[in-house]
Amino acid sequence: MDKKALGGRGEDFAAEYYKRLGFSVTARNYSCRGGEIDIIAENSEYIIFVEVKTRSQNTLYSPSQAVDLKKQKRLCIAAMKYITENEIEKQPQFDVFEAYAQNGRIYKVNRIENAFEAFDFGGRYDIF
Repeated sequence: MDKKALGGRGEDFAAEYYKRLGFSVTARNYSCRGGEIDIIAENSEYIIFVEVKTRSQNTLYSPSQAVDLKKQKRLCIAAMKYITENEIEKQPQFDVFEAYAQNGRIYKVNRIENAFEAFDFGGRYDIF
């Protein structure tokens, strides 16, 4: 299975996971000039911006390690754009969803709730 298909499988799994938690998935693969968000999910209180990282079983690093400060900044920019376009007034939260695959099947997941915040950029990058 190629990398893109594996990533898509992880995103599908994550979307279903959030639905089972009671969230509605309001957008997938939202993109704008500043960045891209894999999944946007909401409940009555929160809007969750989810970065999904899927890796095969033989990886040396955890999938979440790929969500570095540069990636976080791009997620925050895209989130701000989405919130502005849709006049959202809910509390934003950024999750990282790790999916581990073996032979093209997801066998383990890890949801990192509130993995980072928009002001985690050394105090110099407040967007909310």
